[in-house]
Amino acid sequence: MFDYMNEHDACGIGAVVQIDGTPSFDVVDKALHIVEKLEHRAGKDATGQVGDGVGILLAVSDDFFQKAAKEAGISIQEKGTYGVGMFFFPENELERNQAKKLFETITEKEGCSFLGWRKVPTSPSILGKVAQDCMPSIWQGFVQKPKGVKNGIDFDRILYVIRREFEKSCPDTYVASLSSRTIVYKGMFLVDQLRKFYADLQDTDYKSAIAIVHSRFSTNTTPSWQRAHPNRLIAHNGEINTIRGNANRMLAREESMSSDFIEDEYQKILPVINNAGSDSAMLDNSLEFLMMNGMDLAKAVMITIPEPWKHVPMDQSRQDFYHYYATMMEPWDGPAAILFSDGEKCGAVLDRNGLRPSRYYITKDGQFILSSEVGVLDLDPSDIVIKSRLEPGKMLLIDTIEGRLIPDEELKENFAKSKPYGEWLSLKLLDLKNLPAPDKKVRMHSQEDRDRLYRVFGYTFEDVNDQLLAMAKTGKEPTASMGTDIPLAALSKLHPSLFHYFKQLFAQVTNPPIDSLREKVVTDTTVYIGSSGNLLEEKAGNCTVLEVNNPILEARDLDK
Repeated sequence: MFDYMNEHDACGIGAVVQIDGTPSFDVVDKALHIVEKLEHRAGKDATGQVGDGVGILLAVSDDFFQKAAKEAGISIQEKGTYGVGMFFFPENELERNQAKKLFETITEKEGCSFLGWRKVPTSPSILGKVAQDCMPSIWQGFVQKPKGVKNGIDFDRILYVIRREFEKSCPDTYVASLSSRTIVYKGMFLVDQLRKFYADLQDTDYKSAIAIVHSRFSTNTTPSWQRAHPNRLIAHNGEINTIRGNANRMLAREESMSSDFIEDEYQKILPVINNAGSDSAMLDNSLEFLMMNGMDLAKAVMITIPEPWKHVPMDQSRQDFYHYYATMMEPWDGPAAILFSDGEKCGAVLDRNGLRPSRYYITKDGQFILSSEVGVLDLDPSDIVIKSRLEPGKMLLIDTIEGRLIPDEELKENFAKSKPYGEWLSLKLLDLKNLPAPDKKVRMHSQEDRDRLYRVFGYTFEDVNDQLLAMAKTGKEPTASMGTDIPLAALSKLHPSLFHYFKQLFAQVTNPPIDSLREKVVTDTTVYIGSSGNLLEEKAGNCTVLEVNNPILEARDLDK
C-alpha cells in the first residue's frame, strides 16, 4: 500500500530579491506564488484544513506603512526613522491591554517614542477550526527613533533591547518581529492562506526588494502560530541535530561574552536563547545576538554553520578563519538550508553535506529567485541569465545597497583576510600534544585491584575486552552497532556505570538516509554505476561519487 510518491519531505523555502534594491510589489507577489507552489512541502493536520505554518519576511515598505499608519491615525516620519513590530497578543482584552501598556512603558524608558497601535486586517474565517481556536490577536506597533541615533542597525539594537525586556516581562505575547528594516507575516496556515489571511499582502502599495517565504513541515516541535517561519532573521529547511548542546553552550558562555553593547544592556537581553522555541528559533536567537553585538550577519552564519574546513582543500587564510572561531563556537550541525536577511542583505547557505537542496535563477531584469526546487515560478527560459544550485557548505549573498550578488569565494575571502587569524592561532593556540608530560610515575594496580575496581564502577567483561582494550591498542573508539541491545540502565539487574544512564538525543531526518550501505565514496577513481545501483566498471580519474542508491548521480571533481 506504500507509495513513495505520496511522501512529504522537509520544509519548503524560497526567496525573491531585486538585486539593485528597487522595491516592488512584483517581488512580494512572486514570493507568495513560490510558497503557494510548495504545498507538498508543508505539513497539515488530519482534517487537511490546518497547516504547520506559512510565512513571509519582507523589508519594511515605507510606501505602504505611510498609508496604513495614516489610516490608523498614527503619524510616522520618513523611512528608517520608525520601527514596526508584529505582535501576537492574547485574545483576552484585559491581558492584551496590559501587555500593550507594558510595551509602551518599556519603549519610553529606553528613550524612544511610542507612536501607536494598528490592528492588522485579517480574515480568520478562511482558517481551520484548530487554527482559529488558538489564533492570537494580531497588532502592529510603531516606535519612533530617538534623536542622535543612526538609522539601520543602531536603531535596531535599541528595538532589540526593548523587545527582549518586553518578552521577559510578558511571556504570553509573541513578537514576530520588531525592526526598522524587516517585518514578518506568518501563522498557522495552509500555503494558499497566507496571502488571503493578511490583507496587507494583497495591497499593491506593499513594495519590497527582498522577500523570503517558508512552508513548514514540523519534525521536532508541535505546530503553532509562534513557531511558523520565517523567524526574525532566518527561514530554515532542516533540523539542527546538535541543538541541546548548542543551547547549553550558549548559556554557559554568557558569563564570559563581552562587547561594548552588551556591557550596558547585559541584564536586559540575557538569556540569549529562548529554550521554549524550536531548533530554528534558537539558531535565530543566536544569530540575532551576534549581529546586534557588532558581527556581520553573513559572518555569524559562517561561524555557526561552517563548511568542512578540516578535510576539504581550501585557502589557508579561510582555514585559519574557521579554525579560530571553532575554538569559541561549536557548529550548529544537521541537514539545513537557510535563508537569512537583515532587510538590506539577503543570503543563503547550505549545510556541509548538502542534504537540503537549494536551486536558484537570476533573470534578465536583475531578480534573484531561489527555492527548495525548480518549477516554483513559471519563467520564460529566455529571461534566465544564470541557472545554478547552492553547493554543500557554500554561501551566497545579495547586497541590495551595493546592487550585486557576492559569490561564496569572494564573500569568505573578505572575512578570512579581514584579521590575522593565522597569526593569532600561532601565538595563542595550545595543542594538547605539546603539553609536557608530568614527571611522575604512573600508578600501577595489581590484577586483583583492577578486578575489584571494575566491579565497583560497573564495568563488565565486554566493556573491558571490547571497548577499553581496543581503545588502548588503537587509540580509536571501536565501531559497534548503532542499536542498543541491553536493558535501560534504570531497569538493569546489574549495576551499570554512570554513563549508561545517558543517551544521545538528536533528530535524524535525512533523505537519502545517511547509511554506509547506501553511500560509496571513492577517491582517485571514476565509478560507473547502473540504474540498479550495481558497480559496472572503474576507470582512473579524480572523482567522488555520492548517493549510489539514487539513479541520478552527481560526480564532483576533488580538485574543485
